[in-house]
Amino acid sequence: MTLPLSPDDLLSTTRSVRKRLDLERPVPLQLVRECIELALQAPSGSNAQGWHWVVVTDADLRRQIGDYYRRSFDLYREARAARARKLSPEREAVQARVASSSDYLAEKMGEVPVLVLACIAASAELPAENQAPLWGSLLPAAWSYQLAARARGLGSAWTTLHLGYEKEVAGLLGIPPNVRQGVLLPTAYFTGETFKPAPRDPLDTVLHLDRW
Repeated sequence: MTLPLSPDDLLSTTRSVRKRLDLERPVPLQLVRECIELALQAPSGSNAQGWHWVVVTDADLRRQIGDYYRRSFDLYREARAARARKLSPEREAVQARVASSSDYLAEKMGEVPVLVLACIAASAELPAENQAPLWGSLLPAAWSYQLAARARGLGSAWTTLHLGYEKEVAGLLGIPPNVRQGVLLPTAYFTGETFKPAPRDPLDTVLHLDRW
């Protein structure tokens, strides 16, 4: 059963959910499968469909991934504090709320019922040139997964900090060297019912017509 959301509602209220992930309620694997099956309808370069999805439900594996994520997050937290000092007061208030929820997720990542890793066939060493064709064949599908999850009452968060330990996580899960991880999507039922569009800069500050 899906929520009664219009396309505009779905697109504007699918948020990164961190503090509101329900860590106690089990997530049926069938729901995750439905979300991934819909994600497979996303575009990929040359229709290669080189994506792979690793769904982690084992408690010990989730805990170990959470440990790697927290290690990487500790380094990120230091850099984040330096960036925050350069923000306007209005933006700083918003980012402070994001920081608080990010801190929470870093502590609880290993307790989230389902961890989904979106991966793509590539090479053991990524090319030094523009990698947009590679990741452009995976990330739309990952976003489609989040939309499908939202429609089914599941929350998720877009996270990549674990990639500081990509090889370690790959070894833990048996991911071969020619498959690269793109994003980690912690998934759980969300608590509460209210999601609203996030504050964004006005369109005309980022829109360029014909020329910059």
